[in-house]
Amino acid sequence: MVNSEAVRTAVGIIGNVISFGLFMSPVPTFISIFKAKSVQNFRSDPYMATILNCGVWAFYGLPFVTKDNTLVITINGFGFFLEIFYALVFFIYSTWSKRRKIMLIFLGEMIFLALLVFLVMTFVHTPSRRKVIVGPICIFFNVLMYFAPLTVMRQVLRTKSVKYMPFLLSFANFANGIVWTTYALLKWDPFIVIPNGLGTLSGLLQLILYVVFYRTTNWDEDDEPANII
Repeated sequence: MVNSEAVRTAVGIIGNVISFGLFMSPVPTFISIFKAKSVQNFRSDPYMATILNCGVWAFYGLPFVTKDNTLVITINGFGFFLEIFYALVFFIYSTWSKRRKIMLIFLGEMIFLALLVFLVMTFVHTPSRRKVIVGPICIFFNVLMYFAPLTVMRQVLRTKSVKYMPFLLSFANFANGIVWTTYALLKWDPFIVIPNGLGTLSGLLQLILYVVFYRTTNWDEDDEPANII
């Protein structure tokens, strides 16, 4: 008989692989930005949201908050630093007004994360209580990460074009949500199930939009004035 913990570990490893793909999926977008030396009409919203999401989830996975979540720590630690790099690229190739917004958002995120870690570790003394506090915060920011592309989806509906909604990012979001929902169901963790279930829905909606508007997309059209955040 297959051990459920072994199955959960296997699913978690698959989740790490898919999450790695999710974090790397914007690479074609950033190649385009490097070539154009401009962020064009690509939006920084998903990357800024993911920085804080990865930070709180890496904290959640630490043994003094939850047990047996090493795979949660590793992938979110990697994602945290990679998304900071993506944000830096947006900062470099944006206008000054957009740079200021990116900088303010990033500083706000770092201050929030530092305060969260300090307050929880200082005033909450048991892992079970820390989990109850950090878990809902993780849900909030995970949902924010998954639904940050709503701004891009609104642009797709307005322009009937999916040129600036990368397919790989949408597909990786969908697959990532499914796998991590399965991981949490194998050893019930509502703090992982809830946001990733919603993330699966968000990814599915993006894929549906891609199918609907792919034919109406003019891939050679001139860019509209950039609207990043």
